Amino acid sequence: MTIHVWNYLDEYDDEREDILDAVQKVFASGRLIMGPSVEGFESEFAAYHGLDHCVGVDNGTNALVLALRALGVGPGDEVVTVSNTAAPTVIAIDQIGATPVFVDVRESDFLIDTDLLEDAITERTRCLLIVHLYGQCADMDTIMEIAERRGLPVLEDCAQAHGARQKGRLAGTFGKAAAFSFYPTKVLGAYGDGGAVATSDEETAEALRRLRYYGMEKQYYVVDTPGHNSRLDEVQAEILRRKLTRLDTYVDRRREIADRYAEALADTGIITPRTVEGNEHVYYVYVVRHPRRDEIISELKAHGISLNISYPWPVHTMTGFSKLGYEKGSLPVTERLAHEIFSLPMYPSLPEERQDLVIKALRDVLATS
Repeated sequence: MTIHVWNYLDEYDDEREDILDAVQKVFASGRLIMGPSVEGFESEFAAYHGLDHCVGVDNGTNALVLALRALGVGPGDEVVTVSNTAAPTVIAIDQIGATPVFVDVRESDFLIDTDLLEDAITERTRCLLIVHLYGQCADMDTIMEIAERRGLPVLEDCAQAHGARQKGRLAGTFGKAAAFSFYPTKVLGAYGDGGAVATSDEETAEALRRLRYYGMEKQYYVVDTPGHNSRLDEVQAEILRRKLTRLDTYVDRRREIADRYAEALADTGIITPRTVEGNEHVYYVYVVRHPRRDEIISELKAHGISLNISYPWPVHTMTGFSKLGYEKGSLPVTERLAHEIFSLPMYPSLPEERQDLVIKALRDVLATS
């Protein structure tokens, strides 16, 4: 048996009856697209965050694309973000014809370095796209102060931060809008693709509802501004409704797993995640650091443990974004981290005996150095 960083099968064994009941409910309803399950999930997800609106879409990438468009960002504009993120964050900016401007991250927590943020803002900047990475929030007090002073909207990328809090406030409730992914690996994951944008701004919500449905006010009527076909699937919405009631339980279990790792690896030389003061981490992924990263991954593979790297190639170093002109060394912290970080298995249904095997294998490999 191979131990993977993520595996949904144990969760499915635990929740199978409820998941299949959700599917049956939708199939028997007579509504497969934009029906009561989508409406119910949108209402419940917005209420969970204390926001007025949630607009379900087909995936997390399009949640970002539509949110940027709804905020008025377009060709020729600049969007400030980070390179230490999943590529879709930056792909979304590129898809609307805007230009990503990268800020380096802090070495201690991998989050955007707010000391460098204001220097990245120019007269062309139209939005700050803030990534809450790996399960905890960026420094939103500083970010919102800069954004408000400079008159810029903040779009939160919450794909990795469902249920995370900062000073008691949920990720996704700071900026003008927040984009979420419900890809199966996420803290709140569907059984396929899915996404949403949450906001309390009525105008933004109305724009999002048009943009996800071709740009139409009503079904198959007149298109004002051409949009997308980006609707959240009814089946996935019903599954997400059920899983939303268990989100806090998922988070609690992830924290238990994280605590076990931190305690067991404290004397090994592996740098375990640091939770920023005021943050409540949800550990979407459990990212650690070690200078012998590649050797460790190779050794654990021989033990039947398949680890992951989030992310081995910063976006600004990818061939597809060479047009941006970032040279090697332009984001030194981001580039250094890419050579040392790797992820250990982390998901709520991870059995303790499998986690113990991972811990033992890591300790054994490091003890032989």
